[in-house]
Parts: sequence; structure tokens; C-alpha cells
Amino acid sequence: MSKRKSCREPFIVSLSTRAVHAGEERRKFADSITTPICQTSTFTFKDSREIEDYTRRGMTHYEYGRYGNPTATIAEKRLADLEGAEDCVVFSSGMSAITTTILSLVQSGDHIVITDDSYKKTLEFCRSYLKQFAIQCTIVSFGDYAALERAIRPNTRFIFSESPTNPYLNIFDLERLREIGRRHKVLTLIDSTFATPYNQRPLEFGIDLVLQSCTKYLAGHNDILAGAVLGRKALTEKIRDLHKSMGGTIDPHCCYLLLRGLKTFPLRVARQNETALEIARWLETYPKIKRVYYPFLPSHPHYKVATTQMRGGGGVVTFETKGTMSGAKRFLDALKLCFIGPSLGGVETLITHPALVSYYNYSRKARYDLGITDTLFRLAVGIEDADDIMADLERALRCV
Repeated sequence: MSKRKSCREPFIVSLSTRAVHAGEERRKFADSITTPICQTSTFTFKDSREIEDYTRRGMTHYEYGRYGNPTATIAEKRLADLEGAEDCVVFSSGMSAITTTILSLVQSGDHIVITDDSYKKTLEFCRSYLKQFAIQCTIVSFGDYAALERAIRPNTRFIFSESPTNPYLNIFDLERLREIGRRHKVLTLIDSTFATPYNQRPLEFGIDLVLQSCTKYLAGHNDILAGAVLGRKALTEKIRDLHKSMGGTIDPHCCYLLLRGLKTFPLRVARQNETALEIARWLETYPKIKRVYYPFLPSHPHYKVATTQMRGGGGVVTFETKGTMSGAKRFLDALKLCFIGPSLGGVETLITHPALVSYYNYSRKARYDLGITDTLFRLAVGIEDADDIMADLERALRCV
């Protein structure tokens, strides 16, 4: 005879259900079903005793918008729940999350290690701006774990990488990264924007901190900028303290839109996983395509790692066409459904040509040394029908 469950017993719900409800009280202001937007810069106290209860006795109370906001708090709680983190700090952009996190973890004389496949602006910040604070940075080739270990010094504070990376969607072996970090007593940081907590949860592999550009899949509608760092409270509290001084505060209305996007992000990402895989398989068979990069294709160099530690391959497909730069431009100009744009993760399908957008001021040789060829494209699928996206691509590919 099975034991009868108490009506008060807590229950475990799925990621999709938590994406809708996590972090919220069941009853909200004015009985609203959605989390209200607390659009204020300042919070008041009713009398001197309440001020003293807050400043001297630690009473929970909001004070000033840069130090916290009720709408932002709900967003942080939901993101932490979805990522399996103790705590979360939200920012006005993904780059604000990255730069504030890095600066909070280092001091003059420290050293960091970062992989060469990280986002261009992240690399630029580490390589150039950190020098002003006498912080050294070693950039190592992605996937060269021996070189990664050799780069670690006694004053190394952390290892930073992305997974999947941009634009080739390389996948870091998170268990191996955790093992290297723990053996050398350095922190491990992963930017998991391309994966989201739906496809990959680095904290479960022992990674110390996860960063997300919430602008992308988590908000999912190409209408806000937001970022987050998630992990143990002992680490995030240091980041939160610096965040209050740096001022990269997210607006309450953006938090509301982020919460709205989070409610559907598992549905959207599941659809984008399916669509991207279908398109990647189709592109591999198309005669005018030179090569396709997608983590869940057996041809991808990190296919085994990807299918072991990820739920899906994500919504980005990178590919090279045959031909020349002029043919690449004709292909872009012929697209009717896919928008030409540099972001990803939204409901609309976007395509970008790195040589013309992100690396337009590089010489051709410098671009090619970085793997950015004349005919390289990054497709970020939305939630349109896969057949419609492929029809648009096929029509445009006739111009190559």
C-alpha cells in the first residue's frame, strides 16, 4: 500500500512550469497574474524607526533603484531557479555582466586565462583594458586543454570560456574544465548564452559561475538588453557589491519583459533546436554549401561532447557557401524571410555575415587567420516554420 502524500508536501515541477512561476509569490499586488512593473528610482520610509530598522537591524526594504528593485528581484529568483544557482545578479546588458564579474574577481597583479573563441568584445576587454589595472591575460586556443593547463600561473584567478562558442559552435568539455580548475584551485566561468539552461546547465558539472546574455534566448523577442551572472552566493555577492558601484542597472520594464520572455523560453528553444537541426542536415546535402557547423551533426568536431552534456544543439547554424565574397553578398540580398542582423535567440530568424559586420575593419588575412572567411554565415533560427526558412535559403542560394 503506497504511502499517502500530505497536501502540504512540496512538489517538484518541470523546467517549463518553473519558467512560468519560479520566483513569484502566488498572490501579487492588486491580484495581478503577472509580476507588476515597479517603475521607480527611489523607495521611501514611513518614519525614522523604519529607517533604523533597515540601516541598523537589517530589515528587508528597498532603498534606491541602483541597489535593487522588486521586479528585478523576481527576475533574479527565476533565473537562479532555472539555472540551478544559489543566486543571480541581473545587469543592463550581457557585456555589463561580463565586465563587472571579471573586475570583481581580480585585483592588480592577478592573471586570467581565456579561450580564443570567446566573444570579440570580451577578448578585447581582457586583452586591452585589464592592462590598465596591471592584470595579465593569457589567450589559449579553444580545445587545447594541455595549453590551458600550461597557461595557469600561481596568480591565476579564473579560466573563462564560452560554450557553445561563436561562430563555430565549439563545445567545451565541462567536466574536464571543472577538473582542471579544481586541481589548480582557480575559478571556472562559462558564458552559456548560446545554450541557455534548457540545453546546458554548467553549474551541475561543477562550473563556478555561469553568464547569460538574457537579450538572446531568455528574453527571446529582440526587444531588450539584459545580462546575468549566476552561481554560489559567496561569489555573486562580491559581484553584486561592485555592480552597485558600476551602475549597470537593468530597468524595471526590461525585467518585466524578461520575465514575460522566460515564461515561453523552453517552448521556443525546443522549437529552435528542432528547426536548426533540420536546417543543418538539409544544408549539408545542398550542393552550394561548402561546410556546416552544428553541434548535433556527427560532422561537428565536438559532436560527442555536445550530445553528452547538452539537451539540444541550440538555434544557431553556421555554414560556408561555395564561391566568393560577391556571391555571398548576392545571397544576403536575395533573402526575403530571414532578416540580416547581428543578434540571435529571438522569434525572428536572423542571419549575419561576420566578414561584413563584426570584422569589417580587419584585413582579409587577419580575418582568415581567425577563421572568418568571405563566405561564412551564422543563421539564428526563430520560431517560423522550418520549411519556410529553408525555402528562403534555397531561393537565395541560387544566386551564389
